[in-house]
Amino acid sequence: MQYEPTLSRDELIDIATIKYFGNVDAKNIDAAIACFNDEALFCVQTAFTRHAGKASIRRMLEDFTGSYAAIVHKDFACTVDEKNGRVTASFEAVLTGHDGGITRFYNTNFWRFRDGKFQEVYVYFSGANVLV
Repeated sequence: MQYEPTLSRDELIDIATIKYFGNVDAKNIDAAIACFNDEALFCVQTAFTRHAGKASIRRMLEDFTGSYAAIVHKDFACTVDEKNGRVTASFEAVLTGHDGGITRFYNTNFWRFRDGKFQEVYVYFSGANVLV
């Protein structure tokens, strides 16, 4: 199903990279979860896992952010389909463990929007899934 597009190119990039990832990095879960529709679907394609609905996505984000001392998503390369309300971003994720160890991922996310919020998110990890 295709949803009526409501956001501009710049708005699509902003919600994905700043409003979502910026708040995940700041461990501001309420602001990050506000990017999702109530019945959103979050799938990690490379691990065959899915989180359906805000409660499940919130729990996943709380577990993820609590597992690391610091999280940084950076160097975004975005491709936007403004006409259909979709954006893709390839990026580096740098996770600093509580023991100081560093884990790096080079991931790609695909977002599909409905009414200005994430309806579907598909994640492709370069390594093991940390979003469980």
